[in-house]
Amino acid sequence: MNWRLIALDMDGTSLINHRYVSDENRKWLYKAREAGIEFTFATGRHIKGILTDLVRELEIRVPIVTMNGSEVWTPQGELLTRHALSADDVAWLHSLAKRYGAGFWAGAVDRPYNMDEFPVRFREHTWLKFGFFAHDGDVIAALWKELDNGRFELSNSDPLNIEVNPLGVTKAAGLQVVADYIGIDPSQVVAIGDSLNDLPMIRWAGLGIAMGNAQPEVKAEADWVTTSCDEHGVAYAVDQLLRGQLG
Repeated sequence: MNWRLIALDMDGTSLINHRYVSDENRKWLYKAREAGIEFTFATGRHIKGILTDLVRELEIRVPIVTMNGSEVWTPQGELLTRHALSADDVAWLHSLAKRYGAGFWAGAVDRPYNMDEFPVRFREHTWLKFGFFAHDGDVIAALWKELDNGRFELSNSDPLNIEVNPLGVTKAAGLQVVADYIGIDPSQVVAIGDSLNDLPMIRWAGLGIAMGNAQPEVKAEADWVTTSCDEHGVAYAVDQLLRGQLG
């Protein structure tokens, strides 16, 4: 198969301890590039912070999908697309977190905000994503039921959180922007992830790979399951890909 791009989730997939890409993962990603396969991130993270550092360190050459698809950026810092939640939706989501006693965070255009930093004058910001978290799975289940009303795109990056994006905004939609930008077809893309926010891109890509530590729903829909994040599952997947064992 003529693979052209590997799309990587970050937390639980590419990053060890949510902080760095292991030497083993780096080595095999560079081998992929030598074989003509570029790589990029498709992440729930904001463009600012560790993501910008990694784009520079890894010399990523193709656009990056951030905030679960709410933004797509070139490595040079050009914004290709942006989708925002309405201020009224953010107000409702904030009130919902308060009503259920759940923790929350939110990502605005300028930066991510945790619940202690959430601005009083939040309507003056443009919001890309809203997230809930709780230690009680029953709270998450109740929130999910209330949120599942057709107004939002719902996912998670952990079984005890919920990530809310504008309806239709997913990592797959963001990667379609990337594919169009570099002139490739979804069938030429390999997507690797571990959580529900990775499911759309795993379904969309020509080859969808779940991590060994992935949530069961992700493993069930993936074409193949690699080893865990702590076992350098990205490296193992790329190794198998380059050997022609996948696809």
